[in-house]
Amino acid sequence: MRKNAARLAGVLLLAALTAYSAGGCGMMNRTLVRSGVVESPFYQLGDTTWDNGGVEEYYFDHLPSEDNETYRELYQRIKNYEDSAELYAGLPTEQFWTVYFSVINDHPEFFWIGDSVQVQESGLSGKVVSYSITTTVEKQNRDALRARLEEAADAIIAGVPEGASEYEKIKYVYEYLIDNTDYDSASPNNQNIQSVLLGHRSVCAGYAKAFQYILHRMGMFCTYVTGSTTDGGDHGWNIVRIGENYYHVDVTWGDPVFANQMDGMHLNATSYTYLCCTDEDIYRRHIPKTDVTLPACTDTSYDYYRLNGMYYDVFDWQTLHDAMMTSVWEDRSWFIAKFGSDEAYESAKRALFEEGMLDDAGQYLMEINGVYSWNYRYNTDDDFRLITVYWK
Repeated sequence: MRKNAARLAGVLLLAALTAYSAGGCGMMNRTLVRSGVVESPFYQLGDTTWDNGGVEEYYFDHLPSEDNETYRELYQRIKNYEDSAELYAGLPTEQFWTVYFSVINDHPEFFWIGDSVQVQESGLSGKVVSYSITTTVEKQNRDALRARLEEAADAIIAGVPEGASEYEKIKYVYEYLIDNTDYDSASPNNQNIQSVLLGHRSVCAGYAKAFQYILHRMGMFCTYVTGSTTDGGDHGWNIVRIGENYYHVDVTWGDPVFANQMDGMHLNATSYTYLCCTDEDIYRRHIPKTDVTLPACTDTSYDYYRLNGMYYDVFDWQTLHDAMMTSVWEDRSWFIAKFGSDEAYESAKRALFEEGMLDDAGQYLMEINGVYSWNYRYNTDDDFRLITVYWK
């Protein structure tokens, strides 16, 4: 009797293993994986790296190694349009959400993902064993839409000047998206790249994911950062890398349409304050989430104002006066000055607005244009010690 029982147990185990080898992603496979009999097909020795077409996945790289297997599984299933599926490896609920949003934050090309996900937990283990994602695009339409998005992105990339440096490529995409997208909180699909690349109207998530998507297609590092503003609203922006250094980029806040809506201003000039800026600058008004450690952004080499002779460590009356008059003589639309200290900034404001320096430029504008009056506007940004004068 015991021999027969043992023989039967062996047959059952063999049948189970046979089902695993031939049954694809069936229930028997998942049972064997969860029981530790066999490895998940998404497991890799070492379980810390994988080749994903050259895209550097910041969130994957900062997950605990025990979560990498589930990341790979979710990535592959979403890529294959499996909008709902049972998972090989169950995870505690909080851990599942960390992995899920890591995949989404690393991959802006998943443009069909909606704004909600339902999960099912095991009644025995309490772990998430399946998911169901709401989507915004029907499966049969995704390949065609993907091709349109790739074509739009590649057309932008084709406009990058030949021989452009990493900084120049980043700046080109930053300017292109700002020039060709309007901030619109009512725009459709504004949480993904469709809104920017095809609709040309979006909000912060659309701007940032489109920027990330394009840089990924250029083979450059770019990650998506989520958090909030000091005013309390949810917000998303990016971090890029040039050489060995990291920099924040916020395309949304560079768009004058956004600035006009938020501040009630009437500007038509791109802001470069949020192009390749530091932690010190961005965190004046941005608060990142703490679910992943972000790289330190401390280098000022690519500060736009420093690169373009608009940065002043100290205040010197003649230097500032000459720079402002030159901007008028060269028929520029604006004059910008950023200062390295509060003392220099306050001295410049006094000279410009209380002691007549700005009046000199206004008088010069009237003389060279042969008119008796001229309307110009100015804006001061105390957080960044920035003064902007709009001549036109």
